[in-house]
Amino acid sequence: MPENRSPDVAEQLGRVEVYLERSGLASRSARVVPLTGDASDRRYYRVLMPHAAPIVLSLYAAAFEVETLPFVNVSKLLERMPVPIPKVLGHAGDIGVLALEDLGDMTLQAHLGAASASEHADLYRQAVALIATLQERGTALESPEYLPYRMAFDVEKLSWEMEFFTKHFIEAYKGVLISPADRDVLKEEFTGIVEELAGEPRVLCHRDYHSRNLMLHDERLYIIDFQDARMGPDTYDLVSLLRDSYVDLPEATVSDLIAYFLALKGVPSSEARFMERFDLMALQRNLKALGTFGYQTTARRNPVYIQYIPRTLRYVRQNLERHPQFGRLREVLAAHVEEFG
Repeated sequence: MPENRSPDVAEQLGRVEVYLERSGLASRSARVVPLTGDASDRRYYRVLMPHAAPIVLSLYAAAFEVETLPFVNVSKLLERMPVPIPKVLGHAGDIGVLALEDLGDMTLQAHLGAASASEHADLYRQAVALIATLQERGTALESPEYLPYRMAFDVEKLSWEMEFFTKHFIEAYKGVLISPADRDVLKEEFTGIVEELAGEPRVLCHRDYHSRNLMLHDERLYIIDFQDARMGPDTYDLVSLLRDSYVDLPEATVSDLIAYFLALKGVPSSEARFMERFDLMALQRNLKALGTFGYQTTARRNPVYIQYIPRTLRYVRQNLERHPQFGRLREVLAAHVEEFG
């Protein structure tokens, strides 16, 4: 093993080698290639083999029981719908390794740069239709057997996310000391938002449904990174897709896709109340995203997410400007984050 490998990488590759030996793949001249990770503590490696389809190994930070692993539990639910997801091909829970079908490297985000306008529209309509399927089939298949039905975007969870934004974006990333008076205002305003969202009827939500968690494989979209699925507002996944921190979508496209979603759900496209709920969800979701980007930058020392902060700030500012009821919140936020001014 080369001396310049970090201890973490050496440990991960050691677990990969153990899995390949156990599964009989080590004798097939397998070549192991590291893949770009996500914001989690999981690490990914592609295993390339002559005359065989590649696989992806997901390495967890600790050992797991496969039957209680959230990814496996939720995958069983999604397979019943069915919606396209990567197949689970094997596991070694004692060393924290899960083997998955390899969907390639083409995320929806990556594909958009090379897509024609018609391809772009078709893919997003496909993505919206998958949300409608998740919601409709998720309701039909509801059972305590599956983890998502035991969790929800309730007041506690949504409040935690707002505090996460305050702590990791305003205080840590922006380096701002918030006065007790301003902190009280933020808490009061966030409580109003959280209580309204938590009070909405709940459907199955992917939880992180955006252009980096949709893979283009065999000319169709596949859903990944679904292990945190839970119950929440019907606007949640749609907001994640259409107010995506990683992609700019023209407002006309957003409007068309919202109308398409409402048509799939059998709701009149002139439903103004849906747009109000969409914007409220977007405000909360984008503030939480800023908290995540701040956390990754300051606590995890991972600067890759800095590039996505300006777009997310713009989404928040536009929502604050569009709705007069957010005037007090905007005033306090703008005092600490100049982009909201």
